[in-house]
Amino acid sequence: MTAPRVGLFGLLGSANIGNEAQLETVLAYLRADHPDAVLDAMSSGPENVTAKYGIDAVPMLWFEKYEQRTSGVLAAGLKVLGKGIDAARTASWVRRHDVVIVPGAGVLEAALPLRPWGVPYSMFLLCSAGRLFGTKVALISVGASAIHQRATRRLFTSAAKLAFYRSFRDIQSRDLMARQGVDTSADCVYPDLAFGIPAPPDVPGDPQIVGLGVMAYYGGNDDRHQADRIHAAYMVKMKRFTRWLVDSGYRVRLFGGDNLWDDSVVEEIAADARAYRPELGAEWVGAQPVSSFTELMQSVAPLGTVVATRYHNVICALKLCKPTISLGYSPKFVSLMEDMGMPGFSQYAHSLDVDELIGQFSELQSRSVQVRQTMQERNVAKRQELGQQFASLSALLFPARQPAQAVAASAPAHEGGS
Repeated sequence: MTAPRVGLFGLLGSANIGNEAQLETVLAYLRADHPDAVLDAMSSGPENVTAKYGIDAVPMLWFEKYEQRTSGVLAAGLKVLGKGIDAARTASWVRRHDVVIVPGAGVLEAALPLRPWGVPYSMFLLCSAGRLFGTKVALISVGASAIHQRATRRLFTSAAKLAFYRSFRDIQSRDLMARQGVDTSADCVYPDLAFGIPAPPDVPGDPQIVGLGVMAYYGGNDDRHQADRIHAAYMVKMKRFTRWLVDSGYRVRLFGGDNLWDDSVVEEIAADARAYRPELGAEWVGAQPVSSFTELMQSVAPLGTVVATRYHNVICALKLCKPTISLGYSPKFVSLMEDMGMPGFSQYAHSLDVDELIGQFSELQSRSVQVRQTMQERNVAKRQELGQQFASLSALLFPARQPAQAVAASAPAHEGGS
């Protein structure tokens, strides 16, 4: 039996900590359960994928190599030319594989600014090529959102319909795709793949140290006309809350989740707090540089409480059983917090109310023991659910390599339930 050829596809190797965590979970599954599989990737950061994970990788977009070297009319022409070249490149790459896996992430979302000819077009090319050449394209624990732009919605919906396998990371995502015309009756809901990353030992942390996860937030896909105003308002509010924490005797640790965008936000908020209270030592407000989900977990482990905006910063805190407040940018944050037994501890970054946040923080501090116990129970369940998904995937994607009893055992997990 020849070794299966497995491709990994998506915004991988691009300095987004959450995307890397999901890739690492899938790689761990493949290397444990299918160690002879021949792995490679088509990604947004191929050099980083090869350097970090030791697998061959090619860029998702042909134009990337010209992006920093051209401008104006020439750049526009090359971008248009690139869309046709990408169609041929993606088809050729997909054809060489037995299976292509999209490891989680919001690959069917438009909650943040997104152009239709970027990720939506790439996803459509991928799934179309899979259907054309008989390559099994699997969208694993992905997120979806309501999409108002017609071109983006059609590309994402068509991609989802053409995929061989789909699972969603929350019920809301599955229901949204169903309302957009995708038959999701056989699609399951499983936890976000980042819950599969091995965690350090569970420790309560220091209740006087608060982690503040921030991001370069400019609103959503429908907010481009007021992006700068939204960002400025977000920064003012996060600075105010940081000052309140320091005035209340808490030490603050700031961190981001995407090194390309968030580092400057971290430094600006930290600088504001230090200027506000110059008499305090450097240990009161610190910036925590993180470049991987593992480093993020190491930074979060000593903390007592976390308040975060990026989705996978929130997941990291919940995974480590930290009392957490979500300041998200889409309904998926509210769904996640409810699923982890913490309803009422969410706000939207767009309409953040600092006084309400202070009240939520105070309540959370008083209930920390109770919420930690609830999170411990939910985390055990999520690890078990991810194991069920991988068993099901092995039977569906590599059926000739599975014992008959394994196929029989995993089939019901695909057919029903969430």
